[in-house]
Amino acid sequence: MASSGPRCVAERKTVLYYHSMELNQFTDYSLRTLIVAALKNGDLTSVREVAASFSISENHLVKVVHKLSKLGYLETIRGRSGGIRLAKAPESIPIGEVVRAVESFTLVDCMPPRTGECRIAGVCRLQGLLHRASAAFFRELDSQTLADLVANEVELRDRLGM
Repeated sequence: MASSGPRCVAERKTVLYYHSMELNQFTDYSLRTLIVAALKNGDLTSVREVAASFSISENHLVKVVHKLSKLGYLETIRGRSGGIRLAKAPESIPIGEVVRAVESFTLVDCMPPRTGECRIAGVCRLQGLLHRASAAFFRELDSQTLADLVANEVELRDRLGM
């Protein structure tokens, strides 16, 4: 996860500063691919269509689709009239589960799955704080499914030209 620097948000005369969290590009493309597949309501879509919808590389999406199919989120159909579609109902795809499956979510070297040695391990409170923050982040993602992300189907289809 990377930060794009502080951003300022004015809210009722109070100025709040926060750093945005950033998922890696693979995770971003995974979620976008699932959104397009969900909007197809069981019909086939293609890597080309997803790439065109978001103006992103087909080459990257091929790897994303492969991973999502291995994880059981997408069904791939080979051949001339093939394509991809959701392998599960959108209601049964928690966003947190997808992010955990495709994102390497290590905040600092001393947190699992890394085992970096740290001189202050055992007395440092940073690891506990970051663990709690990470748990809160995933609790929020776990509270939403793919169906929740496409609940505004009409607006999404309009923006994507579908």
